[in-house]
Amino acid sequence: MANYRDRRVAQEILKEVTQVLQKKIRDPRVQGVTITDVDVTGDLQQATIYYSILSSADSDKKEAQAGLEKASGLIRREVGHTLSIYKTPEIFFELDESLEYGERIDEMIRELHENEE
Repeated sequence: MANYRDRRVAQEILKEVTQVLQKKIRDPRVQGVTITDVDVTGDLQQATIYYSILSSADSDKKEAQAGLEKASGLIRREVGHTLSIYKTPEIFFELDESLEYGERIDEMIRELHENEE
């Protein structure tokens, strides 16, 4: 039963964090950030929020991480107001590398097809 609950809580956190980033945070470092997934522990004490940015520069990634960490208190407070659970999860941000990984695989497949022709 807890498995369903943590997935529901993760979906609600994803929705709320996306709204907070769009409407309440004015930090230019997090303007291009997209929330891709949320992973919540079984006891609902910690939430890892995965994000991606369009820029591939390492400096932009570090700035986005710093901006998100600075805004984590506001984000946690807003999530706590929206969710009706006993304790608001502690929030951690992690860069989602799956987009870059997918692009690398697509590039490798394209190179294979070019070599076959």
